[in-house]
Formats: sequence, C-alpha cells, structure tokens
Amino acid sequence: MGASSGSSPRSDWARPVPTVGDPSAAAARAADPRGWAFDPADIDALDRILRARRDIRRFRPDPVPEEVVTEILAAAHAAPSVGHSQPWRFIVITDPSIRDHAAHLADRMRLEQAYQLTPDRGRRLLDLKLEGLREAPVGIVVACDRRTPAAGVLGRATFPDTDLWSCACAIENMWLTARAHGVGMGWVTLFDPADLASLLGLPDGVETLGWLCLGWPDERPPEPGLQRHAWSAKQSLEDVVLRDRWPAEDAPAAPASHLRAPSPDRLVGATDEADRLLTPPESLGVLDRALNRILAVGPAPVGGTLVLAAADHPVAELGVSAFPVSNTAEVFRAAVAGQSLGAASALTAGLEVVAVDAGVTGGPHEGARSEIPQDPRGNLRDADAMSIADTERLLAAGRRIGRESDGLVVLGEIGIGNTTVASALASALTGVDPGETVGLGAGSDAAILATKTDVVRRALARTGLGPESDPVTVLAGLGGPEFAILAGVTLGAVEAGRPVVLDGLATSVSALVATRLEPGVQAYLVAGQVSRERAHELVLRRLGLEPLLQLRMRAGEGVGGCLAASLILQAAQARARTGRTG
Repeated sequence: MGASSGSSPRSDWARPVPTVGDPSAAAARAADPRGWAFDPADIDALDRILRARRDIRRFRPDPVPEEVVTEILAAAHAAPSVGHSQPWRFIVITDPSIRDHAAHLADRMRLEQAYQLTPDRGRRLLDLKLEGLREAPVGIVVACDRRTPAAGVLGRATFPDTDLWSCACAIENMWLTARAHGVGMGWVTLFDPADLASLLGLPDGVETLGWLCLGWPDERPPEPGLQRHAWSAKQSLEDVVLRDRWPAEDAPAAPASHLRAPSPDRLVGATDEADRLLTPPESLGVLDRALNRILAVGPAPVGGTLVLAAADHPVAELGVSAFPVSNTAEVFRAAVAGQSLGAASALTAGLEVVAVDAGVTGGPHEGARSEIPQDPRGNLRDADAMSIADTERLLAAGRRIGRESDGLVVLGEIGIGNTTVASALASALTGVDPGETVGLGAGSDAAILATKTDVVRRALARTGLGPESDPVTVLAGLGGPEFAILAGVTLGAVEAGRPVVLDGLATSVSALVATRLEPGVQAYLVAGQVSRERAHELVLRRLGLEPLLQLRMRAGEGVGGCLAASLILQAAQARARTGRTG
C-alpha cells in the first residue's frame, strides 16, 4: 500500500535521541523551562557551576522573573573593579524596536564575518547559530564608562584597559549566577561597536562590551558549542600554563586565524514544532531556517502573491542599457497577460500576480494597477529621479498593495535601466564606491559598464547622498517609481504580518530602504536568491540575509523569488505531512 496523502501524520513516532550532544526535546524543555537549574544546596558548589557554564544561543520565550534578573544584575555589581571604579553600566532593553534593530545588525555582521573567511570556513560559520536576540526575553547591554581619566583611577595609570577588564568580570559574575539559577546567557558581539553605541545613544567615552541574552535555555549542551561543532578544540591546562617567564622555545602556538585578505514566542514555537519532526534538526539547511523564519510571523503559507512593479527610467536615455526602453512596456504587457517569465514563474508556483504600472510608457495598461508619478522625473545624473511628494505617494500606494496581498509576498520588477538605479541606491545606502556596486546588467558590455559607473558617480556627487541620509530623500534623488512601490509593499506586507520574499538586486535595495524606514521589517524578509548583479551580495549582507538560491540569474521580474517561494511552499507542505515524535 502506498503512502497516505490525505490523512494526518502520526504524532507518536519514537523521537530519535542522539547518542552525543543535546538529548533534550523541545516539548520537555517547554514543559519545564527551569529544569536546567541546580538545586539550591548546590549553588555554592562553585567548581561545578564554573565547569557547567555555557554560551547559550537558543532560548524559551517564557519570562524570567524580575527578582531573578535583579539577582543576576546584583551579582554583576558585586564584581571586582580596579580601583573600585565600578565603570559598568547595565542597559536593560525593553523596547522591541531596539531589539529588532540590534538583531538586524547582528544578522548583517554574521554575514560580513563569514565573507571574510575562507569559503569553507565561512559556510561552517553560517551553519552555526551565534545569537538569540529575538528569542531571549531579556536583553542587557553592558557599557563601560571610560570618561574618567585613567591616571585618576588607582591601578589604571599603568594598565589603562583595566576598566574594560572590570566590566568583563561583571559579565562573568552574571554568567555564573545565571547558570546557578538555570537561566541561560549568551554574549553577543556580532556588532560594529559604533553601530550598537549609536543605537543606544551612548555618549563619547562610553563603550559597549556587546549584548547579553538572558532566558530559560532551549538547549542543554554538554560541552561548549564551538567545540561540539568542531570549530575549535579545548587546549589542555598544561599547554597554557607557563613558569616564571615566556620560554624562548616551544611557546604556545598562536590562535588559529582563518581570515582571508580583505572579507523571542513565535520563533521558538516554530523551532519547537520543527524539533518534533521525524528528522534531524535543520535537515533542510538554509531552507529550514527560512521556513522557521516564515512560521515565526504567521501560519504555514499555502500560496502567495507576486507584486510585479514596472517603470521606465529617464536614465536609460544616457546609454546605460543594451536594450531599448520599449522593452519595458512589451515585457509588462506580457506580464499582465500571464506570459512573461516572471508571471509564468509565479503562476506555476501557485502565486497570484499583481502587476503595478508605476510609470510605463504607453499606458494606461489594461489589467494592471496604475500608480504612477505625477511630477517631472530626472535622469539621476542631472536631476533627481522623483519629487519627494511622488516618492511619498508611491510608498503609500505600495503599503496599500502590501497590506492587501495574501500569503508569501514576492517582489518583482521590470524596467530597462533599473540596474543603474539599483546600483546608485546601493552605493548611497551602503557608502560603497560605485566601482564596487555597478555591474554589467543583462547584455551589456564594457562601454556600457563605464557609462553606468560614470552616471552613478556623478549622481552621487550631485546629490551628496550617503548612508546617513534620510531614506526617502535617497529614494527620491536616486531611485525610481517601482523601487518606491516595492519598498512600500514591503512595509505594508510586514504591517499585515506577511513574510516577504526578495528576488534580485532591485527588490533587495527596495527592502533595504524599507529597513532604514522601519528596522523591524528585516525579521520578515527572506532572500530568495543572489543574482549576478555585482552589488546584490553586498546588499544582502547589509540586510543580514542568506539567500536560498545561487543560480547566477539575471532574469529580474521576480523569477528567482518565485522559484524560492515554490521551494518554501513545498517545504511547508512536506513538514505538514511528516510524522511527529511523541
């Protein structure tokens, strides 16, 4: 008899229990989140606590009682400090928007660090879970107030960094006290210190030592995680203890360097359910992570919508494309008819198609939704792409479309010349030179590449726009109508609790604009693919997103996003049919 396709899967399969590593199940952890705690009589057993301390990355969403948090902070405040300087300051984070922004920064820096490693080491880093900022119910940033001159603090005149060492001691006290109470703690340093300081409004002279995640642990690792994953090995005591002085020979080997020259409730619920599947955790790799991300923001998707926005661009008149401007209208009409590659990809994936005319020559286009600019438009090099008023109108229109869209919301675009626009936006938003963001585009040659690069350089020089500029101003000065629509769609979809699947560079840049407007957006984004466009990988790293597909595509039109959406929908169905463990 063949496998049943209509009945519900069994939920009493024997759970596979690993013979190594963490044998606990999500259901057991959810039923007893304090189960990791020591008995009160054991809290004084310092040696046992020291040896049981772990850097926790997975957390239960259950709240940690305020009295326990206070005990942990009191332990930190009892730490030794050089000259009794007590330079530590503990910033307890309760604002969800700050946590969301910090999680975005950490996702971004995780990819940035992986990019600096050798390819194999980078992939292994991406396999690791390095932080739990979104899951952990408590976030604490330890800051060191260094504004007192070192010479004025006993012991700092000779060792100026002892204030930082004192704060590290406070963190260790927190860690051990948390461990004694069965609370997990993870120390996250996946930040540019200046970015974290700016997020928290720290004054000059106050430095962060990273972000501490506290919560009931959703893992009970028997040994350090990086050791368990063969990232590094614990050295023996004999290898690190020296006598009297550094020996001339047989010194400890320097730490290994793998650098290459310059490179919280629903989320836990989703991973809990995945833990019950009759398969090893994250057996689908990046796809499992993407699906967990999607399930954390809503029910399992059963369909979706491709929002395909199209526009012509005056910049195309400057010779930045190998194709005539008329191709935009031709492809857009085919999309409305369901016969363009993007529309066909959407329909075969079971997605609806919403075609948006954001300014295509020859309109109105029957069957399309019209949301076009009203004011004169410029070619970027000599004048702004759009007025601020048009930009704001199109963003608002996109928000309405995003809120009205169902299921997975996939972004797609059509527009001759829009890789030039996307490159200009990428350079302005990231501060990276156009020489590193401008790519060939479909069918182009070296001469066109040089023209595109020159146009982008001159546009940036004319506007003076950069990473610190207002994102709406950047969008108006260097963007285009479909970019404004898609940024708005992203915002609207997130407002409605819909996950957003990105396609190529243009859609990813639009999403980057959206995250600059609303940092919480990033948790809803899935990178469908990384294309051949030069700036795409850079933009995804800044978004802190790992792509599902790497097919060297140049198609645009949402094709890669639709293929990724098809994979996500298939994986969601497969999970629904897979047996659960009891």
